[in-house]
Amino acid sequence: MIPSAKAPRIAFFTDSFHEVNGVALTSREFAGFAQRYGYPFFSVHAGPETKHWREGTFETFELSNSKVALGLEHDLSFDLLFLRHYGPMKQRLEEFRPDVVHVTGPSHAGLLGALLAHRMRVPIAASWHTNLHEFASRRLAKQMAWLAEGPRAQVAKHTERATLDITLQFYRVARILFAPNPELVDMLCTRLKRPSYLMQRGIDTSLFSPSRRTSTESDFTIGFVGRLSPEKNVRLLAELERALHAAGVLDVRFLIVGDGSERDWLMKNMKRAVIPGILRGPELWRAYANMDVFVFPSVTDTFGNVVLESMASGVPPIVTASGGPRYLVQPGVNGYVTDSMQEIVRAVFHLRLSKSLRARMARDARTTALAYSWDNVFDRIYQRYEELLAAGVQKSSTLYQAADLSTT
Repeated sequence: MIPSAKAPRIAFFTDSFHEVNGVALTSREFAGFAQRYGYPFFSVHAGPETKHWREGTFETFELSNSKVALGLEHDLSFDLLFLRHYGPMKQRLEEFRPDVVHVTGPSHAGLLGALLAHRMRVPIAASWHTNLHEFASRRLAKQMAWLAEGPRAQVAKHTERATLDITLQFYRVARILFAPNPELVDMLCTRLKRPSYLMQRGIDTSLFSPSRRTSTESDFTIGFVGRLSPEKNVRLLAELERALHAAGVLDVRFLIVGDGSERDWLMKNMKRAVIPGILRGPELWRAYANMDVFVFPSVTDTFGNVVLESMASGVPPIVTASGGPRYLVQPGVNGYVTDSMQEIVRAVFHLRLSKSLRARMARDARTTALAYSWDNVFDRIYQRYEELLAAGVQKSSTLYQAADLSTT
């Protein structure tokens, strides 16, 4: 832990803060960490109105959206007129005097942060949280369902590649980079030739806990929590239900927590699914604990906060062999990593048949989650900030020495 008097001054521009998603959760936890330890921190994100306030060493600047904002999700937008915040933000930021500007992505807040850091000559750190290229590809493929499968796949592949190239151009402005799983760390380091480090996620295991289980249901409950959208691949849950019924497994029910464009489709195409929408607080904690297995079909998630939440709740997860969640799972120990519907059905079948297997996996899943601490995550980030700043001082010192030598 860095003493508060020596902690670098961080201006944090995030894509998402108040919304229900992994970036928002991480951003709130990061801000809370800085507040707990009295670190000088300037948090910038979208909010219901434009306002600035200060609490000790912690400052917040919320940016309201204009009427010219593009809706990305039901609770997330990109404001095309974000530059109207430039003047007031520059004044506040100059007063704060950041040592590092940290941006989380090419949102309007991230672009504003990168522009201000460049103008103020402040080093930029950037964290990769969302595979925007995969999101773009899958959403476009859904919109082009009328096109034949071959051409549709080609268009989606081209879109994914082009979107990745554009996104990487934004991250090129950073001096150091963070990502939530080893595969993305390697990709950023290879493509951008920048120092790249892990920025994983934490979990409050006192909130997400098996002790919150209240269910007396005889049916086996298959759970999911997350955004109900194409990139989450949630239609696989309906396919799973059909496959289980075809195999004669009828005593299963689905608890699908979340909201999004696929919700209506799931409600129409699943026979035994409860879809209560977005849950928060005790309702969410109990929902997790009352699941018997957690199925997460996404192949685009970079970490999978919800998978860690299920594990903390004593619910073994079944995840895909693509994406970040697979790094949380030890196959056959605390969950399953699968690459086909047949394997998912087999995993569900094993857990449903054997109470002892499910109990053992539940304990191992909980043990895994206990090792993930938000404080440990952010301690490491601050260590990287210090290394960045020390490298900058060393570089400046070398330049001054060279200048002195050139005048002798």
